Amino acid sequence: MQSRRGVVNLPLHGGHAPKWLFQRMVTLTKGITEVILYEYGSNEFLRRISDPYWFQALSCVIGFDWHSSGTTTTTCGAMKMALNPEEHGLIVAGGKGRASRKTPVDIEKAADIFSLSTNKIDDMIHSSKLAAKIDNSCIQDGYNLYHHSFLLNEKGEWAIIQQGMKAETSYARRYHWLSENVIKFDEEPHQGICCDKVETESLNMTAQESDDARNISVDLLCDNPDHLKKYFKDKTPLISESQSQLDDYFTEFKMPRHHPVLDMDLSNREFEVLKRAWEIQPSNYEELVSLEGMGPKKIRALALISDLVYGSQPSWKDPVKYSFTHGGKDGYPYPVDREVYDNSIQTLKDVLDEAKLDKKDKYNAVKRLEKLIM
Repeated sequence: MQSRRGVVNLPLHGGHAPKWLFQRMVTLTKGITEVILYEYGSNEFLRRISDPYWFQALSCVIGFDWHSSGTTTTTCGAMKMALNPEEHGLIVAGGKGRASRKTPVDIEKAADIFSLSTNKIDDMIHSSKLAAKIDNSCIQDGYNLYHHSFLLNEKGEWAIIQQGMKAETSYARRYHWLSENVIKFDEEPHQGICCDKVETESLNMTAQESDDARNISVDLLCDNPDHLKKYFKDKTPLISESQSQLDDYFTEFKMPRHHPVLDMDLSNREFEVLKRAWEIQPSNYEELVSLEGMGPKKIRALALISDLVYGSQPSWKDPVKYSFTHGGKDGYPYPVDREVYDNSIQTLKDVLDEAKLDKKDKYNAVKRLEKLIM
């Protein structure tokens, strides 16, 4: 499948999916997944679920709102209930809110179920935490993460679906990752992020254009951050209230008071995080981002200083579609037809049963042929 990039922009909708609908969502999700697993295998399922367009299509097929933030949480919730690790070879870890913080525990359970090595489990937990850190701190688009689903198969391949909310607009944004396509976590790591709304002044430290800014951020940190203090705002006023300013004499051509390059304010406590990071001496930007306490403000400050001092400008471009099948839970564009929905579930079951039967018949025929040869 061709890799696409974009950001799905979703408004906050209140309420829950009706019980009668969610039960059908789980059943239909299971049927669709089983067909894909039978035909193509678990790796292909991870590739499809990590494509934001395909994920959006799945959400619409199982009957959720096409543009609701609940599209993500409900579809991932349906997958988590529908998939049985022993039967399907897939686990859905994490989820919404508090469930997202249980992702490492959910991943550790896969060690016994899938007989994965300790190193493999540790790598997946690290990937889960780092992906969340990057989308919350390295991509500063105004959306704070509140949902994190980590899907893994018995081979240790994984996909991540996470979502952030912008409090001012009550809109959500979804981020997709796929392990087989992540070459570097800190440079263009997403399988897809699609949207009709582009945010202005979105710092994107994962863009290729931010490569110099990433390298200089590491150099700045490893060279004792004490010398960076002069670039941060002083808590004491630079001028007294009685002192005249140059712009007091001009009324038409005043420059704006806010500019992103000057927005570098860290508290003493936050500056101590930089000091502790300096003591560790990270060797690259991925290690820098992984450090405890290295959040959005510190990452932004280092990026802005790299621009101000060295002219290595980071990317400020925001890193940025589906149809209905059974209608939507809110009746738009039309109510869900339960009979049609149940018929779709039954059709998938019949197709899968026939496929399995056909496979069994072929297997028995081969066994009979073996007996004739022997």
